[in-house]
Amino acid sequence: MDERSGRRLARSTAIFSLATGVSRVMGLIREMVASYYFGVGGKINAFTIAFQVPNLFRALVADFALSAAFIPVFTELLERGDRKRAWRVASSLFWLVLLVLTGLTALFVLLAPWIIGLFGNPGGDRHLAVGLSRVLFPIVVLLGVSGIVVGVLNSYERFTVPALSPVFWNLAIIVGLVIGVPHTHTIDAKLYVYAISILVGTLVQVLLPLPWLRGLDGRLRVVIDWRDPAVWRVLRLMVPVTLGLGLINFNAVVDSIFASRLIDPKLAPTAIDRAFRLYMLPQGIFSVAITTVLFPALARLAARDDRAGFRDTVALGLRQIAFLLIPAGAVSAVLAEPITRLIYQRGAFEPSQTPVVAGALAAFSAGLFFNGAMLLLNRAFFSLQSNWIPTTVALGNLGLNAAFDAAFYRFGTWGIPLATSVVNIAGSTVLLVLMRRRLGRIQFGEIADSIGRIVVASACVAGAAYGVWYGLDRALGRSTGAQLVSVFVALAAATGVYLLASRALKVRELGALLALLRRFQRADT
Repeated sequence: MDERSGRRLARSTAIFSLATGVSRVMGLIREMVASYYFGVGGKINAFTIAFQVPNLFRALVADFALSAAFIPVFTELLERGDRKRAWRVASSLFWLVLLVLTGLTALFVLLAPWIIGLFGNPGGDRHLAVGLSRVLFPIVVLLGVSGIVVGVLNSYERFTVPALSPVFWNLAIIVGLVIGVPHTHTIDAKLYVYAISILVGTLVQVLLPLPWLRGLDGRLRVVIDWRDPAVWRVLRLMVPVTLGLGLINFNAVVDSIFASRLIDPKLAPTAIDRAFRLYMLPQGIFSVAITTVLFPALARLAARDDRAGFRDTVALGLRQIAFLLIPAGAVSAVLAEPITRLIYQRGAFEPSQTPVVAGALAAFSAGLFFNGAMLLLNRAFFSLQSNWIPTTVALGNLGLNAAFDAAFYRFGTWGIPLATSVVNIAGSTVLLVLMRRRLGRIQFGEIADSIGRIVVASACVAGAAYGVWYGLDRALGRSTGAQLVSVFVALAAATGVYLLASRALKVRELGALLALLRRFQRADT
């Protein structure tokens, strides 16, 4: 990778990380508002299951599934200079997706009672869950067409607007809840306000990036070209991606079935979901940002058959993810309860629910880095158009996840996230071994050396974070202001200790991070 490309990649990563960070913070505020109004017990669990079902279908056939199959083919056509054909393929897929997903939505509306019935009696009101799922399912159509639009923008290295779109999704939901919930009188009506707010927010998220397509060297047109082999290649690539994502997301369905049927249908599903939202904050800011920016770069390297550049980029991404997510996982594990208390414990969210969510968060945190590594390695295989490899691994993970769910659910709510973490560790290890076989040496020793140093530094961070929080918590008490001070000072201390420990241990990714910041500054001058 040349210096100019490196600077552009560094700038894109920094901008995308910042935009994604803003989006995740807004998502956290959305969860705080929802927890204030609904807590984690009772009928909110009907909403959680109702939202999870269209989310599963979205993962199968919408945004990322489409982008993962579309970006390598679209980028390859652009690299060959066949711009007109590339845009014709994009247009054909846009309209095909719109038509197919509209039909799928209509089918789901009819079958909703049978699908929701798989989860037992979520929230104690299956009828409510069915009605909410019917309101929410059109998001699949909206996010499907969004997958094409975002894929085009990312292929042209336009990352900022797609990264900021979820900010407005979250904002629309927050506004809907704050305005609508106080003016409704039953919990069912309040939950329908929540569902409608999500639908409106998704529409806003889809419409926002559209004006930025005009600045590119092509446009989406009303055309469906069935005869173009590239269209069929995208659809063929989607099959293993869809199966793989389906298997990955079906793990979440299996988790919900165990939580709803065997643990507590009025608490466990939403408690796990609330913990998952906190767990996804560092995941979204760091690993999603890195992999989203690297994906088009990997696709271009694969199209050029630049194996050395591809290996180096994969290794770089893994080390960066480790540098950021291993300490984040350590801190979120040791501070799980104070973080949960600060973010959620108010309104309908009762103090007795805090340890339940915190336990789930700590269990999720154990697999934080491995989940990020899986995300990058999956996209690396998608860039190589070797989509069946991640699918096969996902199939193995599905069986493993069900087995660990069956073994760990006896521990209570936190046993389900613990099973997820174990599966992430196994899946990422297998993918890394398979990638090494595919590409040859991918700096395996260097990656292991970096991770070892990072783990030692992260242990120092965890101890410092907990010690600072514990001392301040004892001294200041647990008013909202005191909790803010205790948690944020602990996080600041952890950051400082991590930087010092990384420097003392000569963690090379610290230098890479500083170089990225310097590149970003030079790019602005």
